[in-house]
Amino acid sequence: KMSVVIEQPRSPRSRRGANWEKYGWMYMRASGALLVILIFGHLFTNLWAGEGIKAIDFAFVGGKWSNPFWQVWDGLMLWLALIHGTNGMRTIVNDYTSREGVRKALNIALWGICAVLVVLGTLVILTFDPCPANGPAELLPSFCPAR
Repeated sequence: KMSVVIEQPRSPRSRRGANWEKYGWMYMRASGALLVILIFGHLFTNLWAGEGIKAIDFAFVGGKWSNPFWQVWDGLMLWLALIHGTNGMRTIVNDYTSREGVRKALNIALWGICAVLVVLGTLVILTFDPCPANGPAELLPSFCPAR
């Protein structure tokens, strides 16, 4: 006895306002296609175009995130991947949870965790400074001007 009624993804209009299932379905397709491009671009740049995995270290990430292009690239990849994954988990919760209260609690937890991770990840990308002011010289990377 399942009490949850999920609208068909392609139905033109929900009976009660916006058809969130349709929008979720469309988001999964669009974000999935864009994520393929972003992830392969990420892998190409980090692993194939440079010196391979042994070149990826703190200095590599610091140099990469000093460029606004890579901040936007990695930020977009973070946002799309987390929301894509959370929407997929929401679909699984809706498919396998029969009690309405449990379903709502799990969905709230999923989206809450997603929001926290998106905020924290975005803060890391946008505020990352490999050469903090007044940092102890022995802890700063060799490429920092204070060293």
